[in-house]
Formats: sequence, structure tokens, C-alpha cells
Amino acid sequence: MALYGGVGAMALPSELIVHIFSFLSDSDKLRASSVCSRWRECLFYPSLWTELKLRVGGGANRGGSGSEQTPRLEFLMRKFGSFVRELHLEVSPVDGYLSPLSGVEGRVEPVERDPQLLDRWEDARITYLEQVLCVLGCIRNNRNLQKLSLYGDTCIQDEGILDSAYLQQVDQGGKKIKEIQQLLVEVLSNSRKIKWLSSAFMLGVVTPCSLASLSNPSAGSLEHLGLLDNQLSCLVSPVELERLVHLRSLALDFCDFTSELSHLLAGGDRAPLHRLSLMLNGAALKAKPLDGTASEDDWKALVQRSANLRVYMMALDVCSQDLLRVLKPSLPLERIHLDSYSTLVTDGNLELIAQQYNKTLSHFVLMRDDTGFPDLGINRNEDPLVLLAWRCVHLSVLVIHGYTVWSHNLVAISRLRGSSLKVLAVSEESIDFDPDQRVFMEGDPVHNLVKEVSLGLGRVWHPSMDSNLVLSEPTQHFHREMQSFSLGM
Repeated sequence: MALYGGVGAMALPSELIVHIFSFLSDSDKLRASSVCSRWRECLFYPSLWTELKLRVGGGANRGGSGSEQTPRLEFLMRKFGSFVRELHLEVSPVDGYLSPLSGVEGRVEPVERDPQLLDRWEDARITYLEQVLCVLGCIRNNRNLQKLSLYGDTCIQDEGILDSAYLQQVDQGGKKIKEIQQLLVEVLSNSRKIKWLSSAFMLGVVTPCSLASLSNPSAGSLEHLGLLDNQLSCLVSPVELERLVHLRSLALDFCDFTSELSHLLAGGDRAPLHRLSLMLNGAALKAKPLDGTASEDDWKALVQRSANLRVYMMALDVCSQDLLRVLKPSLPLERIHLDSYSTLVTDGNLELIAQQYNKTLSHFVLMRDDTGFPDLGINRNEDPLVLLAWRCVHLSVLVIHGYTVWSHNLVAISRLRGSSLKVLAVSEESIDFDPDQRVFMEGDPVHNLVKEVSLGLGRVWHPSMDSNLVLSEPTQHFHREMQSFSLGM
């Protein structure tokens, strides 16, 4: 505690102490506040709490704030909720609820139910409701709020922990859910300068009527809007979107991006759109069909109005025929993530992507989590992945798992794109070696592959040994990629 010359740290001016504390995480700030009254006074300066990142529900072991953490959350929100400018709220999985899928880290599946787990489920549902009520209740009158980001894990919802039917077991008559929805309405109606509003898979919070409550000042200042929920109808209507004249970034379910919305965004009386993130879930296509989505002419008109528009798309378990329907030639695709459990991406899909988006595509992620590693180039003279790397001149990120990648094709990709390929992540189990080439190859084939690819890229490269580097929960990956993609505008 002593400084040079025997002057104690307590002699430092408050402004300097506040500046030092600004480098601490939120949790460390709370711990430091218990040291002494002077530190406590400095640590509760409003300037230190302009941004809050919270995880609610679940258990402490998974990084959430379980029921035992509710009092701390209530204290934090009562203290800073009225003036925080950026609030990020995520739902944490229940401790012990999810386990690695088929022994692969990063993908998850429910474990066998047991009495203790059922108790944790019930506690998670109660905690979720109480803590979301607490957070929204404390920001309801915040007129300085500029960013509100809500994310609920779809792994939790799909298996029932936050499913509406299960929530009703701890919320008779849906009283708390209705209160949550009303609080969000008050937050939006009282806001004056929101620039970023995002809600993804946050069951029970956003409804198709929520956006109508957004105040006129916030409607004029909003630059990013993200509304995603596979279980509900479209959360944004053309009438509400028309108010958002300065919108530059939008994230929606692909089936909600209708021809009418596209026509509206192409209007000349509003700011041009810069970023568009679309999620296409094959499992939801029966309830939300592709009919009525933006046509080729709609995309042409939108791109003509928004010359700098770039699109990020995730297709989750979408069959080949539906992919061909949505990949319009005029769609300015910059990033695409093809992820599946039961469906297969075909060589025709890859060829179409390589031909149509050769001037715009920079990120290509191809994932499959099922038995077997299909070879996309088995009936072709040229491997479609190599052709994609050759044609897409701006390709900087290539991630592959679940499909066979031949070692000589991997070397070809590294040489074609060289150092401009900033990320080349291929899982070790996806790589195969041509037995005919092994006859003429000296030494360990894996060592030779690492050497050749490293030379091609101009840096040290290794296959991805850790599955977490290439595997993640798809919707969570989409949410986080969408955030960084939209911030890039």
C-alpha cells in the first residue's frame, strides 16, 4: 500500500483512484469495494459502470448467477441500473444439464435426468424469471441507455428448461412473464437514445408487439436491430421498421426477411443498410416457410440503394434444395456458416457459392456433426473446396469439420490464398491422406503436411487438435459473430 516517499495510496486524488479502478473487471470492482469506505466511494462512481455484462439463471459453476447470487445482482442493478449505458444480458446453462455431444467438446446434449438435476431445472426457471425481472425493473426509467443486448441459449429452450410450458409450472397464469414483457415495453418507451437493440432467443421477453413501444427519439437514433426467435412469428413489422430511418444493421430470421421488408429498406428516404445478418433454421421451415422472402429483384434493388451492404448468413440443418433457393445471385454475401447434424451440403452448393460470391465472400465455415466424413469431391476432377479458395479472392477465414479434406487439397488451398488466409482451421479427424501419394512420400505424412501448409500460409500452422476451436453451439456462434459483424459497420 505504501508509495514512493512514504506517501500512502489513500493520499491519491479520487480521480486517479477511479482511473486505476477502471481497468478492473466488474467482479473485481465489487470485491475491491469491500476494502475500505474510500475505495467503496470511488468504485461506485457512475463513470465506472457505464457497461454491464450479466449472466442470469443457471449455476455459478457455469458462469451464471444462480439463486444465491440474486441479492448481489439486485444490489448491482439498484446501484447502477438507472444510468448504465450498455447492458448485455445472457442466460447461463444449468450446471450439470449439458454434457459434450458424443464425446466431442463444444457440442452439447442433455444428460440423463436425475432428481438433483430436476431440482436444478426448477431453480433455474425460478431464478431466470426473478433475475430478468430485477434487471429490467432497474433500467425501466433509464433514459441514457444506448445499448441493450439480450441472449437466451437455444440449447436450454429446445430441451424445455425455458420452454413456455415449463415456465408455467413456476409461473402460474404467466404472471411474471407478462410482467417481464411489460417492463421491456417501459424500458423502450422511456428510452431516448438507444442505438443498439438486440434480442436473440430470449423466450418470454420480446413479443411481436414490443417494438411498437420504442419511443420516437430512440426510433430515430437506433442503428442496429436484432430480433431472433425460432418459436415466434416475425418480431418486426414493416410499419415499425419504417420508423427506424437511421438503421444501418439488421439481424433477423431469414424467413422474416420478406419482400416487403426488403422493398422498405431500399427506399430513398432512409439511411442505407450496411450489415444484414440472417439465420436460416431448417427445423423451423415447416412453421416459417421460405415463401414471401426477398426475391432476386428485391436484392438487386436493395444493393442498388445500399452499395456497401454485406450479408452474414448461417444455415443450420438446411437441405441442399432450400440452400439453392435462398442463395440469390445479387445477395452480397460476405460470410456464410453452413452447419448441420443430419443434412448434407453438396458439391453443387459449394460450386454455386464460389461462382456467385467470388468477389464478396471472406468467411466460409463448413461444419457437420454426424457419423462419417463425406467427400465433396469424390465425383469431381477438381475439389470444390480448392475451387472455392481459388475463386473467392477475398477469402480470409476457412473453417472445416465433418467433411473429408484431402491433404494435397489442403496444401493447394494454402498456396492459393497464402498469407491472406488469416484463419485456416481444419479438425484433425477431417484430414485424410491419399494412399497412392504415401508411396512416394518420405517421413511422417502429418509432419510433411504441417510443413507444406505452413510454407503456403507463410506462418506456422497445425491441424485443430482441440475441437472447441472449430465446434461451438451454432446459435451462440451466430449471435457472437453477428455482434462483431455488425460492429464492423
